[in-house]
Amino acid sequence: MVDVLRPVTVPSPGTGEIFQILRDGQARTKAELAALTGLARSTVALRVDALLAAGLLRPAGEAASTGGRPPARVAFNPRAGLSLAVDLGATHATVAVADLSGVILDARTRTIDIGDGPEKLLDTILADGAALLAATADGLPLVGVGIGVPGPVEHSTGRPTNPPIMPGWDRFDVPAYVQRTFDVPVLVDNDVNILALGEQATSWPRVDDLIFVKVSTGIGAGIIAGGQLQRGAQGSAGDMGHVQVPRGAGSERDPDDERDLEALASGSALAIALRAAGHEVHSASDVVDLVRGGNAAAIEATRQAGRDVGEVLATVVNLLNPSIIVLGGSIARAGEHLLAGVREVVYRRSIPLATQHLAIVQSQAGDRAAVLGAAIMVAREVLSPASVDRYVAAKGSKSADSAPI
Repeated sequence: MVDVLRPVTVPSPGTGEIFQILRDGQARTKAELAALTGLARSTVALRVDALLAAGLLRPAGEAASTGGRPPARVAFNPRAGLSLAVDLGATHATVAVADLSGVILDARTRTIDIGDGPEKLLDTILADGAALLAATADGLPLVGVGIGVPGPVEHSTGRPTNPPIMPGWDRFDVPAYVQRTFDVPVLVDNDVNILALGEQATSWPRVDDLIFVKVSTGIGAGIIAGGQLQRGAQGSAGDMGHVQVPRGAGSERDPDDERDLEALASGSALAIALRAAGHEVHSASDVVDLVRGGNAAAIEATRQAGRDVGEVLATVVNLLNPSIIVLGGSIARAGEHLLAGVREVVYRRSIPLATQHLAIVQSQAGDRAAVLGAAIMVAREVLSPASVDRYVAAKGSKSADSAPI
């Protein structure tokens, strides 16, 4: 049975704020929560009891006694609900079921062609999701679906917007289509944004300022600043691929060459350049194979791609001052060559204060970073203070309706 975090009646304010304190997983007593919030113990007790009744908190044993009965502790219950997380790429789709702390319970990956269009692919993905839920849900409610797609997304509507490698997806109402199967909130975002969330959670949980750069068939960046994913006004923040690349010292490019970063440094661009030089290359994966095989031309082309990415990132570093830049995507995974090119330029062209403690590293999150990020995206939405207030109010309303008269 699907249960949804959505409004039913006007809740008592503040319950969701109490819950945020406990989302770190640490067990606390009601007295400790009262001390942290400055609220009266009776007020805290009412809100904690409501959260326990709604299933969002669980009893967590007793604290040490200071005299008298030991006080009970409560903690976040990540098994209060489940999310369905989806990572759609140009040629792959991964679907996962996660709990509300982002732990992946089960997942499956299949080969796809994103050009098959939204209806056919979403039907396949939703069938996979339903099968996973049937095997893992154990009676737990589905509270949301998060989807990452390989193209620009208007996040407020969940509609892809002019995605260059997704024919048939432009302005398609993905949330409405998914809600025909799962009547829960559906969030859709660019794949590099959910990769940034997944990478931060996996490798850099204490870092509030991080930029994830994906260099694959295309190029994009996910920006986390002040601990929050930055999407911009319409959801297009981080579109590095369409930035014109400055000509660095010693650049062999023609002064009139106005190609953007994606046309110079993406896996597709490298494949075109290497094929023109006489190599049997047709795709980004072929470029990766050449690099891993030690082909000198492919290695130098990848290193130069890193320099071009670095020219754009140097400006980004000066503007946003991140602590970490993470390079991911197939070209970044081909070896250290892209990373070396990026470092060469960024450390030379960015201001010293911005690079004083800057680390530029390869992605460590692995193949499940994207679905983890999609699960985190759902959890942040459905466990926000306002959503929790509504959910607790809905649970309370149902309990009151079913109480004997």
